[in-house]
Amino acid sequence: MPNAPANTFRAPHTAGIASAAPSASAQGAPTQDLIEQAPMSDSLRRLARRGAISRLRKGVQVITEGDRGDTLHLILAGRLRAFSAGDDGREITYAHYGPGEYVGEMGLDGGLRAASVETTEPSVCALLTRPTLEQHLRDEPAFAFELLSKVIWRARVATLSLRQIALNDVYGRLKSLLDSQAQGHWPHAWDPAPSHKEIGQLLGCTSAMVTTVMGDLKRGGYMQIDRRRIVLFKPLPSKW
Repeated sequence: MPNAPANTFRAPHTAGIASAAPSASAQGAPTQDLIEQAPMSDSLRRLARRGAISRLRKGVQVITEGDRGDTLHLILAGRLRAFSAGDDGREITYAHYGPGEYVGEMGLDGGLRAASVETTEPSVCALLTRPTLEQHLRDEPAFAFELLSKVIWRARVATLSLRQIALNDVYGRLKSLLDSQAQGHWPHAWDPAPSHKEIGQLLGCTSAMVTTVMGDLKRGGYMQIDRRRIVLFKPLPSKW
């Protein structure tokens, strides 16, 4: 974490953006139930049981860019966003994370946090310190490969993201994002879909630019746009 260096495009892994908000019953569920229900490996589940449980409201910043820390946040319910903010107030979003995922692993080496992380909806996390993780690795050495695989996967996504930013214009990035949602199946409904502002943060452009391009695609018969729903009717053209 973050998944991408100094950019905001993540075509291969955007499902977390469209996940429905957890119900109030999920937020108030017993800790053990949340641990058992979250989609994760058995080893990661056992690691979660070692952590301190934190129930967080929407908009809480759990990690601040530039701070030094060694805490891993394992998500049991809700959704978190990794981002950076410039001096002018503009933000870029690196990734969204949901249940069964974790953030903060890049700080386990004792270095400075590379991005900020905040809750985008009420969330429940298991907080795990470096000593706790080290004990888990001693008890279950194979978990080191699982952790390494996650880091490698995120590095691979970052490479693809940087490639898309460098080689594609805004339309090309938007097309890749929408194609990753449809996965070759049309018509396809993205519901609930992110706002134009959230899409702009992902693509590294303004929400106004997203509105303009998507408006053109709508008029061209390629999509229908509702408040929180995007329906893709057919493959998008390679160029616009």
